[in-house]
Amino acid sequence: MTMAWEGMDRRKFPRVMYPCMVKVTSSDGSQQQILTHTENLGQGGLCVTIKNEIKLFTPVETEVDLLGIDEHIYPKGKVVWNVRRKSIEKVKPLFYDIGIEFTEISKRDQECLRRTLQLLIDKGTPLSKPYI
Repeated sequence: MTMAWEGMDRRKFPRVMYPCMVKVTSSDGSQQQILTHTENLGQGGLCVTIKNEIKLFTPVETEVDLLGIDEHIYPKGKVVWNVRRKSIEKVKPLFYDIGIEFTEISKRDQECLRRTLQLLIDKGTPLSKPYI
């Protein structure tokens, strides 16, 4: 599945505020591995908060642990935005919010993610604002 990025405020899919564990491996030659959690998650991508910047358009591989469902999914993606948090912010200062668009996701993983998101929405899990 290949999605076209249309900007942070024009998402095709809702993002659910769901902090599940995710491993991000950059595929830019550095093979940097980061274990973190999602800020939000959607059918077309996710946002993570990390200590170090990952450059725009860097290809990444992800392993997302859909907590409580005993499923991991392994979409590939690319960094489509990164924002450094303000240093005056009291919660998570000097971190980066990184937006990852899924560029490759198996049908199995896509269906697992769809079911999980629908379950979370049905339970009333809040949706993120379009700019997060």
